[in-house]
Amino acid sequence: MSFGTLLDAALAEETIFVNKAIWRNKVARGILLLREIDIPPLWLVICLGLAFALDRAAITPGFGMPSLRWLGAGLVVIGLLAMLAAVIELLRRRTTFVPRRAPTAFAVRGIYRLSRNPIYLGDALVLTGAILWWDVPVGLVLVPVFMWFITRRYIRQEEAGLIAAFGDEARRYFEDVRRWL
Repeated sequence: MSFGTLLDAALAEETIFVNKAIWRNKVARGILLLREIDIPPLWLVICLGLAFALDRAAITPGFGMPSLRWLGAGLVVIGLLAMLAAVIELLRRRTTFVPRRAPTAFAVRGIYRLSRNPIYLGDALVLTGAILWWDVPVGLVLVPVFMWFITRRYIRQEEAGLIAAFGDEARRYFEDVRRWL
């Protein structure tokens, strides 16, 4: 083998190595990006989109009760207010409301006396309200599915983090205040 052939082979091997490293780096950045956008509002938007699609598909008849539209609007408003009250309380306590970030303080006042997860409860109320507003009875199945998913994907992890950070105080709070309502 000539020196030129060896050099070409070595350069080709180096190019493959560099390309693999670049590819791995891009994949890692993609996974990190997915983790960053994997937040509960995304799942709420997905469920809202599914409910809206069910509405447009007109698979089943609606409730046929105009008053349910106003109940739906009220639930959306109540849900948004619950989220706002929770965020205000967390900001007042100078702690995060972003999932997967370590809390620096333990919120137990205000709306947190009624629900351990008022932001997620607000999400569920918004979803329920939108489904009622759009008059999509079959869409109501999305609400317990959403709540189950959020509990498994976020709430359990957050509760474990609160216990790790605040110990018995968190355990007592969990005994006194329900997860959803």
